[in-house]
Amino acid sequence: MVRWVRAAVVAGALAGMITLSGVVLGRIFAGSLLLELVAGAAVGSMGLSLACRRLPNWVVAPLSAVLLAGYAVLALRIAASRAELGDPLADIVRESLQNGIPRLLTALIPVEPTPDTVVVPVIAAWLAGLAGAEVAVRAGRVLLGLVPVAGLYGGALYVVGPNADAAGTTTVIFAGLAVAALAASARSSAPAEGGVPSAVRGRALAGAASGLVAVLVLIVAVGPWIGGRVGVTPVDPRQYVEPPQVDSLDESPLNRISGWALTPKEPLLKVSRASASPGKRLRLRLAVLPDYDGVTWRVGATYRNAGRILPAQARMPDAQVTEVRQTVIVDGLTGRLLPVVPTPTGVDGARVAFDAATGTMIRPEGLTPGLRYSVTSELQTPDLNLLPTADVPSGDAVARYLAVGGAEIPPQIQRLADQLAEDNGAAFDRAITIEEFLAEHYKKVADAPSGHAFPNLNFFLFGPRQQGGQAGTSEQFAASFALLARLTGLPSRVVVGFDAPAAGGIVTARSALAWPEVLFDGLGWVAFDPMPKTKNPRPVEEDFTPKPTKPPPAPSEPPPPSETPPSSAPPAALAAKQDGGLPAAVVAGGASGSVLLVLVAAAGTLLLMRRSLRRRRLGTGSPDDRITGAWAEFRDALRLAGQPVPPHLAATEAATYAGKPEPPRKRLRKAVPEPAAGDLPLLDDLVAGINTVGFAPGSADDSQAVRAGDQAVAFATELRARRSWWRRWWWSIHPGPLRWRR
Repeated sequence: MVRWVRAAVVAGALAGMITLSGVVLGRIFAGSLLLELVAGAAVGSMGLSLACRRLPNWVVAPLSAVLLAGYAVLALRIAASRAELGDPLADIVRESLQNGIPRLLTALIPVEPTPDTVVVPVIAAWLAGLAGAEVAVRAGRVLLGLVPVAGLYGGALYVVGPNADAAGTTTVIFAGLAVAALAASARSSAPAEGGVPSAVRGRALAGAASGLVAVLVLIVAVGPWIGGRVGVTPVDPRQYVEPPQVDSLDESPLNRISGWALTPKEPLLKVSRASASPGKRLRLRLAVLPDYDGVTWRVGATYRNAGRILPAQARMPDAQVTEVRQTVIVDGLTGRLLPVVPTPTGVDGARVAFDAATGTMIRPEGLTPGLRYSVTSELQTPDLNLLPTADVPSGDAVARYLAVGGAEIPPQIQRLADQLAEDNGAAFDRAITIEEFLAEHYKKVADAPSGHAFPNLNFFLFGPRQQGGQAGTSEQFAASFALLARLTGLPSRVVVGFDAPAAGGIVTARSALAWPEVLFDGLGWVAFDPMPKTKNPRPVEEDFTPKPTKPPPAPSEPPPPSETPPSSAPPAALAAKQDGGLPAAVVAGGASGSVLLVLVAAAGTLLLMRRSLRRRRLGTGSPDDRITGAWAEFRDALRLAGQPVPPHLAATEAATYAGKPEPPRKRLRKAVPEPAAGDLPLLDDLVAGINTVGFAPGSADDSQAVRAGDQAVAFATELRARRSWWRRWWWSIHPGPLRWRR
C-alpha cells in the first residue's frame, strides 16, 4: 500500500509539473484551451503508466502510443470546433502534423488555439509524461524521471521568449513539486543488528563531503554567470523562422492602381452592409506602405500567422471609435492582400497572416473567387478640431516615415517642398498647403502610366502638359504628397484601398484609390485628399517656377564694335564671348549634344541587352529551358502592354486572359485603330510546351521548343505593333524585363 501511495504522489507531482508547462505556454495563447489540452495529456499519460505498473514495459509503450494518437485526434477536433474550421478531420490532422512547428513559431500573439498551434504542445506533453512515468514510477529513478518534464518546461519558456512576463511563480511551484516527488520516493531503512561498520560510515561521510564540495565549486563557477543572465531579455525563437512571404505586386500594390484605372468596370469585391459607418462611403484598406527608397513605396511587413482574434491596436485618446462588422466576398481581386476596414480586431472565414505594425492582412494561400470572410474592425476617427495645433513626432521612432531613399532627390522637387514649407511653421499648415497645391494644379487621368520613382514624380509634377505631364492617377497624387510631406518634416505613408458603399454592394476597379496619411501627436494617422477638385486645374508655372541654378553674369562693358556679331545672328550668339572664350551657344550646344549622346548610348545599350536576353531565353539551354524562356517572353509582353498575367492563373487560363480585348485608352493624339483581340497569334504550342515542362519535365523536344518560341515572339511582335509610335519605341528599350522577378 505504501508503494502505491508513493507512486501516486510521484505521478501526481509529474502531472502537475507538465500542467505548469501548459500554464507557461498558455500565456501567449488566447483563452484557456491550450492549458486544458496539455493538462489532459499530462493526466492521461501519467494515469496510463500508473495503472499499468504491473504490465511489462514493452506493452505499456505501444498502448500509450495508441492512446496518444486517439487523444491527439480528439484535441485537434476540439480545437477545430472552437476555431469554426469546416475542413474534413483527416485534412486538419494531416496539415497540423505537417505545419505544426512553423505555424506555432510564426503565429501572431495572442496565438489562437487552432489545430496546427496546439498539436505540438499536446504531443510533447504526452511524451514527457510517458517518459517521466516509466523512469520515475516504474523504475524508481525519480531524479532521472524529472529530466523530460524539466525539458518540456524549459521548452515552453523558450517558445514564449520575451513575449510574456517572467514566469517566477510557476517556476517556484515547479521546483516545489520536484522536491515533493523526490521526498515521496525517499526510503528510510533501520540499521541492521550490530550497527553499521565504521568503514561504511566513513565512506558515506566522505562521499557526502565530496558531493558538497562539488556543489559549492559549481555554484562559485556558474553562479555569477547565471546571476548575470537574470535581467537579460530571452531570445525569441520566432526570429529563426521565416514568416509568410508575398510577391512584388503585394509588396507594392500601388503599382496596380493604373491597371485598375484602365478597367473601371471590373468587379473586384462584394461587401455586405456595414454594421456602422460615419457616412455613406466606407474605405477598405488593402495595404499600408510606409517604406520608400526613391523607387518604390513598399509595405515592408513581417507577417505572422493569426487566428480569429487579432492584437488590439493603440487607441488615440481623443478619437471616436466605431465598431464595424462587415462581410467581404472576393470576385476578381487577385494576390494575397485582404481588404478590410481599418483597424481589424477579428476575422472569420479565412486563415490570415497579420502585420501588427501596419495593420496589413494577407491570406498566405492567395485569394480565390468566392472566398468569403467577415471582419470586425475598430474605426478610429480623430478629432479634426485639434489638427491646427497638433505637432508631429520626431526621432528614431518615426525615422521610417521620414526616409526618402538613398538616391539624390530631384532639385525641382526639393525646391517645391521648400516653397510649400515656407512661412508654414505648423505641421498641419504644411500638410494642408501640400494638399491644396496638388489639388489645384494637377489633373486626374485614367491612362497615366504607372510609376512613382523620383523620375516619374518629377515628370508628374513639372512635365509639360502637352506631353502628358501634370496628370496622373491617385498613385502619383498620393506618392507626391507623401514625398513632399517627408521633405518638409512630416511623417507620412501611402495607403492603397477601395472606396466602398457603406450600404453594401459590388466594389469595382473604379473604386480603387491611394491616399496619403500624416502622423500627428495625440491624433495618430490622419488621411488627406490631394485629388483634384476641378477639371481645369491651373498650370503649375503660375505658382512655381524653378529657379536657375546659376544666373548668367551681366557684361561689365559693351564689346568693341569690331567684335559685335551681325544682327542676323541667332539670339544666343548675341550673348557673345567672354574673355575670348567660346560663344554661349556653342557651349550650350555642346552640353546638349553630350546629354543626347549619353541618352542615345543608354537606349542602345538597353536595346542590345533586351535582344541578348531574348536570344539567351530562346536559343540556349535544354528544350525545357527554352520553353520556359518563351513563357517569360509571353508574360513580359503582357506586362509591357499594361495587362500583366495574374499569378494564380494556369497556363491555359493565362492564354485566354491574353486574348481578352484591352481596355480603352485615352490618347493625347489620334492613334491608329487597333485590331480586334481575336487577331492575336495563337498560343496553343506555347501552352502545351509550358504544361509539358511543368508536368513532364525532360520530355519536351527541340521542335516543341522552337514552336513555343516562335509563338511567343509572334505574340509579342503583334502586341507591340498595336502601340503608338512612342510606346513601340519605349517597348524596345524598357528595362523592366531585365530586372523583373520570375
